Amino acid sequence: MLDATWDQVADCESDGDWAANTGNGFYGGLQIWPPTWRDTGGLRYATRPDLANRRQQITVAQDILNEQGWQAWSDCARQLGLLRDGPPRGVEDR
Repeated sequence: MLDATWDQVADCESDGDWAANTGNGFYGGLQIWPPTWRDTGGLRYATRPDLANRRQQITVAQDILNEQGWQAWSDCARQLGLLRDGPPRGVEDR
């Protein structure tokens, strides 16, 4: 997935704040839930997404995307045209 796409998702999820910690239970630019962060290997970078850098958050988000599709960011993915009816899209068309 292109970095520009992840930047658009982050703009929607957190106003592009890769260190977002608003107290809503989701963290980082892509608003990742801590159990999802843990289960997709995020702990190799930081204890929470907001403590990881942008590149690390995108790396983990790519794993989340591969497992869950864009449904993991359903509202923003829908707004950005990434979530369509039928099976969720994964990585860029090859």
